[in-house]
Amino acid sequence: MSTVPAALAAAVGPLPEGVILPLPPTFESVEAERQYRKEQLAAGFRLFGRFGFSEGVAGHITVRDPEDPDAFWVNPFGMAFAQIKASDLILVDHDGTVLQGRRPVNRAAFVIHSQVHAARPDAIAAAHSHSLHGKAFSSLGIPLDPITQDACAFYEDHGIYDDYRGVVNELDEGARVAKALGAYKAVILKNHGLLTVGQSVAEAVWWFVTMERSCQAQLLAMAAGTPQLIDRETALVTRGQLGSPLAGWFQAQPLMDQITASDPDLFD
Repeated sequence: MSTVPAALAAAVGPLPEGVILPLPPTFESVEAERQYRKEQLAAGFRLFGRFGFSEGVAGHITVRDPEDPDAFWVNPFGMAFAQIKASDLILVDHDGTVLQGRRPVNRAAFVIHSQVHAARPDAIAAAHSHSLHGKAFSSLGIPLDPITQDACAFYEDHGIYDDYRGVVNELDEGARVAKALGAYKAVILKNHGLLTVGQSVAEAVWWFVTMERSCQAQLLAMAAGTPQLIDRETALVTRGQLGSPLAGWFQAQPLMDQITASDPDLFD
């Protein structure tokens, strides 16, 4: 039998000899890894555009540069998610200096993401937008409940930032967001929206997509009646099956495959 990573064993089961399971790629050079991360980031923006997560000029996804971990790639301010290409991305350091690119960076993107990346060395990527159900759910000031299998990925693994003070412009507020995130994979920004992180762009994007849907599911369930919670032991087991970094990366692959096939210009 082929070896299956523990993080995927529950979902995949034993594989026949010779069957290959897709896994995150490795790279022979920094340049190759940088290009891959930029292409994944552009694909992530295309997906956000496809899902309707845009709201004017709000929203941002970032990924660390593999050579300079104190710098990250981000979307140009004011460019539609659905049109972003790898060549459009901006490289900015944690001081807010644009290192590569010809367009400005959203101040809130720099303030939030610089502090998140600084506080979480393991967070290669971070994603935030003003998605409809995420911002609606955030107004309640409550955590996601374990009412579905998918929501269990976030059980006792997301924080709440409850100190909304308008558009995020100051580094100290970015630091408070990072503190509320803590060691979790996500944080609900009260009266604002969702933010997720991951060890890859694909993972951070997947957590955002499935968290947005979990917010929608809980809003629907609460409107219809009183949702029945999954017990804590089962919720934790389910989180272990679905909530690891590798599981997040793997679950994003069908979306990544679809968007790269339908939008080949994102590689430009």
